[in-house]
Amino acid sequence: MNQDAFFQQFPDGGFPELPTKQEMTLDVGAPVTGAVPFGDGVAAGCGDGTVRFFRLDGDPLVVCAHDGAVLCLASDGRSVLSGGDDGRFLRITPGGCVEEIASFGTRWVDCVAAGQGVYACSSRRVAYVWRDGETAPAQLEHPSTVGGLAFDSKSRRLAATHHRGATLWEPGAETWMPTEMMWKGLHGTVAFSPDDAYLVATTEDRMLNGWRLHDKKDFQLYGYVNKVKSFAWVGDVPHLATAGAFDAICWPFDNAQGPAGRDPLRIPGSGEAITVVAPVPGRAAVLIGSRQGEVMLSEVDGSKPPVMLRGASGAEITALAVNTSRSHVFIGDAGGSVMWRPLQV
Repeated sequence: MNQDAFFQQFPDGGFPELPTKQEMTLDVGAPVTGAVPFGDGVAAGCGDGTVRFFRLDGDPLVVCAHDGAVLCLASDGRSVLSGGDDGRFLRITPGGCVEEIASFGTRWVDCVAAGQGVYACSSRRVAYVWRDGETAPAQLEHPSTVGGLAFDSKSRRLAATHHRGATLWEPGAETWMPTEMMWKGLHGTVAFSPDDAYLVATTEDRMLNGWRLHDKKDFQLYGYVNKVKSFAWVGDVPHLATAGAFDAICWPFDNAQGPAGRDPLRIPGSGEAITVVAPVPGRAAVLIGSRQGEVMLSEVDGSKPPVMLRGASGAEITALAVNTSRSHVFIGDAGGSVMWRPLQV
């Protein structure tokens, strides 16, 4: 079934009208593995294979999606795409309807990505890309297991990271054409800058690696005590806010040279190592989650004092997300504790 036909079955999204609940704290019984904004709510994946839709009205909708952990999530605006260690690549509506897009048997779905009219997943060394109207995916092979996938803002180019850098793929007349972006070591989570001028990826070392795309010039971002597992583009300027240190390190990308030769801004956290950062839509503000479970909200420029949203619990923050209207924030940790609460910015 193609994507449009799938959604025509569920024109209203499937949400019943329920009383508004402003704040809730839950124990979901499994580690929270990730979260993505979804309309005026947030979708979260868990280690027991469930995907939960948190929304402004009513209790979260629980969808039993995978037979095993949810490894990755992405949103295309109408549905959530998920990959699991059961080898399944799924599309899930906020009404709880599940469609299997592909199954890879015993091979995990390591990464997923969504754009406008295009979506992708990876399993081992191959990225699979579907475009609306196509019945079979393009298969893009890489030199090692894919560590991250991302579409640019126009949904035209796909970046895939792997050992020795990244490959930038563009659709040609008959096949997708690769451009190699080389750098030593294994690369993971990847994202284009909001203006599509830069590509940045995590690495197996305590640093980030990036490329200026018009000339493929590479650069490295240092200053971390741990591996960087999370980063986020923040504000209109923008800054790249990063976890991996005791401060949220925010690199400026406001000129043609990017962060080269410039010092980052440092936003103090709670004193514990920062594990997750997340943007606040439409604001130059960042959410900061720590290894001990604290979550803080801070303006990037330090114009306002930081606000503590959650105190220490002893469980590492593993997921943070803000809904598009900025009314609520989702907080999830490795112990299975979840908070869905109002956010005032």
